[in-house]
Amino acid sequence: MAKNAFPPIKTGTSLLTKVVGLLILIALLTLVVKHPTDAATWVGQAGHFVGTVIDGLASFLQHAIG
Repeated sequence: MAKNAFPPIKTGTSLLTKVVGLLILIALLTLVVKHPTDAATWVGQAGHFVGTVIDGLASFLQHAIG
């Protein structure tokens, strides 16, 4: 019987993942710097959407539970 029955978990990330993450971060920063009004509008809309989803889930649970 082996000492460890589970395979080791890879903890590091690949270079490609880091490069893609860095490129996304640069794109977001560029968007905020060049178009701050649009970026603020998108964040506000995303926040409103998340709030609507949470309200819908709360309403569903209230009706389901009782």
